[in-house]
Amino acid sequence: MNEAEKRVPLAERMRPRTFAELYGQDHLLGKGKILTQLVEADRLMSLIFWGPPGTGKTTLAMMLARHFDMPYSFFSAVLSGIKEVKEVMARAEDHRKMFGKPMIIFIDEIHRFNKAQQGAFLPYVERGDILLFGSTTENPSFEVIAPLLSRMRVLVLNPLTEEALGRILHAALDNVERGLGGRGLGLDPQAEKLIVDYANGDARRALNSLEIAADLTHGGTIGPDEVQEALQGRTLLYDKNGEEHFNLISALHKSLRNSDVDAGLYWLARMLAAGEDPLYIARRLVRFASEDVGLADPQALALTLRAKEAYDFLGSPEGELALAEAVIYLGSAPKSNRAYVAFQKAMKDVEASPYEPVPLQIRNAVTKLMKEIGYGQDYAYAHDFELGTTDMETLPDRLKGRTYYEPGAAGFEKDIRKRMEWWVSVKARIRADGKKGGGA
Repeated sequence: MNEAEKRVPLAERMRPRTFAELYGQDHLLGKGKILTQLVEADRLMSLIFWGPPGTGKTTLAMMLARHFDMPYSFFSAVLSGIKEVKEVMARAEDHRKMFGKPMIIFIDEIHRFNKAQQGAFLPYVERGDILLFGSTTENPSFEVIAPLLSRMRVLVLNPLTEEALGRILHAALDNVERGLGGRGLGLDPQAEKLIVDYANGDARRALNSLEIAADLTHGGTIGPDEVQEALQGRTLLYDKNGEEHFNLISALHKSLRNSDVDAGLYWLARMLAAGEDPLYIARRLVRFASEDVGLADPQALALTLRAKEAYDFLGSPEGELALAEAVIYLGSAPKSNRAYVAFQKAMKDVEASPYEPVPLQIRNAVTKLMKEIGYGQDYAYAHDFELGTTDMETLPDRLKGRTYYEPGAAGFEKDIRKRMEWWVSVKARIRADGKKGGGA
């Protein structure tokens, strides 16, 4: 390995070049699995690679392009504009006309393109000018437009297991050509566990940690001290898949539920110092806002979602302050789980009898036949009536009169209670007057 190659990060040097070198995705590459079948059938299609960072999304796309010997262009949705992409797609169109083969266009973080930008790929995919590869860490069902998604196959990549990460670390230590094999280094088992725990299923993070620790090692074995120094003093005695992980997130959640802002901040700091994925914490805060604060403070959900977006935009460490602000807000907010309880009650009724018919009066009559058999008959349009509501029944017959949501007395739910009580009284007046909607 020459000096220029040595300056390339270990994670990039050790990027798998063959399917055999890609660890941890056996559900895609094992015998009889989807990618193995595509390779054996010599057939490729447009693909979306969905999974966490460092699991092999880009690597898989590059290996497929090389295996099928197809021209390949890589774009980042963060750095590239649609103008650049269109120029390449025009070249791809010319290439297909000349050689009869499509070109692969790989879009990293495809979810960052908006709907109009994603739509620009559609005609090229439909004509077969390009095979579109996209990688995303977000659920493509929500982030990729439906017409494009329907023409692509989604491949889900899993976070790498401890075993897979261990194999990757030892492959890097043994590889003389691209890895650290020429340095005669070993890896202490405890040091390996620290790296694997910190990596949290991310091969790139594991290899970056190993490379720094190797540079700090003066003997023949990389030990826990070197790893902890490499990770800049992070608290690593924390198994993200084990008891301590669940203990800490439980501590954060229950401190906020108990309206203890200071304890919430402490447990947040503990988790971040331990190397927990901040976006995992953000997701739990969003869940807390909807489950434990609920409609006592409807702004809580909006604020926690903005905190997640702020962290996603800024990253660490700057974005961590947004999570701290969310913790303070949630801890100090009024609490109510009434919406959560109401939804659970409704779900139980659905599970007990999932096929309750929709009342005819609120069915949409889109054909003549539907009108003839009673769809939409006796429907009362609330805005046509003086009081803005009617006494029309909108629950299935078997569930008439069922009450799911009972507002509490804290925060904004006091106002919701007043609103709901007012609507109940209005409907009672309508029934007493014998008018469908209280008078037109």
